[in-house]
Amino acid sequence: MDKQRYMISDAAALVNVESHVLRYWEEELELTVPRNEMGHRYYTKENIEQFMKIKEWKEQGYQLKAIKLLIHNGGREDAPELLAATAASEPAKQTLSTEVEDNTRRMEQFQHMMAQIVKGAIAENNHALGKEVSELVRDYVLKEMNYLMREQDEAEEERYKKLDELIRQSLKAKGKKEKKLFHKKQEWKPNEA
Repeated sequence: MDKQRYMISDAAALVNVESHVLRYWEEELELTVPRNEMGHRYYTKENIEQFMKIKEWKEQGYQLKAIKLLIHNGGREDAPELLAATAASEPAKQTLSTEVEDNTRRMEQFQHMMAQIVKGAIAENNHALGKEVSELVRDYVLKEMNYLMREQDEAEEERYKKLDELIRQSLKAKGKKEKKLFHKKQEWKPNEA
């Protein structure tokens, strides 16, 4: 009882329509399509044959209402008359496949237009963001450089203060030594006779 299962894209390729057409037919014609454990549609050989028959009727100009009656009446013998009566009461000016193709084309145009708009907006935004980021980086670098220069100036000033202090102390110490030597020299002078 192992039946071949087709995903929607494979089934659409076999029937030669878009995937959304199968979903549309499923909804409009109230078809029961099995689903797997995850809730995804899968199609059997019988489903694909049914969709091929629906496509054939659509190409003959029948509307979905007539096809729905035919499907749900189980293919009665008077099906051709039923289809003809339904088709006569509601003449089809445009087949569903043409409508779907038009809608698909419009959707593609819309998607292309939206992609261009989004692309332009992103490009503008990137330019603005790049400018803003560069300004932020510049400001940060300037602040950091100012801070580092101020730190360096303060360190140099502290070094010079210490150097000045050492020089003063050195001069003071030298001055005291010279005074002591001067006093000692005077004390030591031999008396002149």
